Amino acid sequence: MIVRRLARPMLAAIFISGGIGALKQPKAHVEMSEPTLSQISEPLGMSDQKETVIRGYGAAMVAGGTLLALGKFPRLASTVLIGALVPTTATHRFWEESDPGAKQMQQVQFFKNLGLLGGLMLAAVDTEGKPGVTYRAKLAGESIERNAKAARREAKLAALEAKNG
Repeated sequence: MIVRRLARPMLAAIFISGGIGALKQPKAHVEMSEPTLSQISEPLGMSDQKETVIRGYGAAMVAGGTLLALGKFPRLASTVLIGALVPTTATHRFWEESDPGAKQMQQVQFFKNLGLLGGLMLAAVDTEGKPGVTYRAKLAGESIERNAKAARREAKLAALEAKNG
């Protein structure tokens, strides 16, 4: 569908761009993303390697964004981007800002990210009109059940025929 071919690259562009920025200038991203970065890097045992964490984040964004833009593994790519965007959204703590201008900027970024998360969630569940795994599993189960009933019925008929033979 043409909408998917247009929408996926449009949605992916911000992630590719942001990921390249994180790869090129990890120090700037480290400063912008505190204290959320500390909450992520410390459990990983990487509190002294925050630039490495940012580079990994950037690489995930470029990879996920590129796959999404190309329509290759779009559901997986969207899920990866959701995982990268959630901590980014947490860095925009507008409720902690006292300066009205800074608060408004952080609030805009926060809600922009929520909108992107919504788009990614839709992309992550989009089966492109094909039946999803859950539906196919349900059909397979129903098919097995029908076949089992038919086999039991055939066995009963064969037993009756043998008995009346």
